[in-house]
Amino acid sequence: MAYSIMVKPPGGSRTWSVVDDTFRTVAPVEEWLEAHRAEWSPNTVRSYATALAQWWSFLEQRDEADRWREVGVPVVTVFLSWLRNGRKVEHVLAAEDDAPQYTTLESRLAALISFYRWQDAVHDVPVAKRLLRGAPRRAPARKLLSHLDAGTPLGPSSLVRVRKTRRRDRPPILLPQQIQAILDGCAVFDNTRGEWRGNLRDRFLFALLAESGMRIGEALGMRICDFVMGRGATPHVEIVPREDNANDARVKMMRARRVYVGTDLERLYADYLTQLSIRAVELGMSLTADDALFVNLQRPPFLAPLQEGTVRDKIDALQRRYIGPADWTAHWFRHSHATALLLAGTPDWVVSRRLGHAHVQTTLDLYGWVSEDEALRAAANWKKHTEGWRTDRDQ
Repeated sequence: MAYSIMVKPPGGSRTWSVVDDTFRTVAPVEEWLEAHRAEWSPNTVRSYATALAQWWSFLEQRDEADRWREVGVPVVTVFLSWLRNGRKVEHVLAAEDDAPQYTTLESRLAALISFYRWQDAVHDVPVAKRLLRGAPRRAPARKLLSHLDAGTPLGPSSLVRVRKTRRRDRPPILLPQQIQAILDGCAVFDNTRGEWRGNLRDRFLFALLAESGMRIGEALGMRICDFVMGRGATPHVEIVPREDNANDARVKMMRARRVYVGTDLERLYADYLTQLSIRAVELGMSLTADDALFVNLQRPPFLAPLQEGTVRDKIDALQRRYIGPADWTAHWFRHSHATALLLAGTPDWVVSRRLGHAHVQTTLDLYGWVSEDEALRAAANWKKHTEGWRTDRDQ
């Protein structure tokens, strides 16, 4: 049985590694993780280490750990079946009641393919060639001329599928009324009492994700000073790469950027900051501009940075109240944000810069379908939904 373990080197930040059944580091996995630790967040490293620990456990149970360089589609397919069956047997007649969700299986498969693609590129391990069909696209990125690549072939795809058919061929989104229901499910303003009822922190967090398109790790890594109020100009959010966040939140690829927002979100920030300051006084604790923006307010450790797991728990609580789609996640706000801006007529290069994509082509690959879907434009009323938002183009 292989294990994913947390380690914290002296003077360094915590990370994760994988050890085998003899408690020795799994060398090929450790080499792959180490090659990416500088660019991945600790949470990403933990997720990938978990996936590869399960893969190594599967190989050990089959007594094939020494043959990890020789596997192909049949073995990986059986691995997914093994995960579905509680990591006990490879085949059963009836599925386990607590079988992992499809999204979990897809993330495990994605980690495995990423591992073998790296091994192929660095050490000529041929497994990735057996798992993928289609040749990778080697044309250089054209950035602002990315539309010239629209007719080029797609990259390689996996021969192994979690589902027989894809559940969707585009990123999942939340419609405006669903976003509003989620915000109201967190907190609503009581006009009679002149105050917010509910959890204002959660409402502000989800409103920030919806209006800025930030990743959840970027939002949880914010400091109080990162939200800059307009004071006569346009308010904006500074997305700052940091490696010392106590909750391991991190900006993807460590790229800084600025995201302009509307005055409604600015007022919500001011209300939340007031509540946060009052809570700090009640607790007898100090608060500075360099402290984390999203923190624990009602449970210890008080004023500690909010963890991503806590956000998932909040989403689960909302789903149990039938608020939003059954399987929505925090990342759906990002997809909804990009979709809303493109349907409202925002140029793709503005959306790309706002999302922090390295190239416009990434934006077009994910959201190129938007301009062709007039039915969604009519049904969702996105333009009205985005009236108060501010983008780079508006400055």
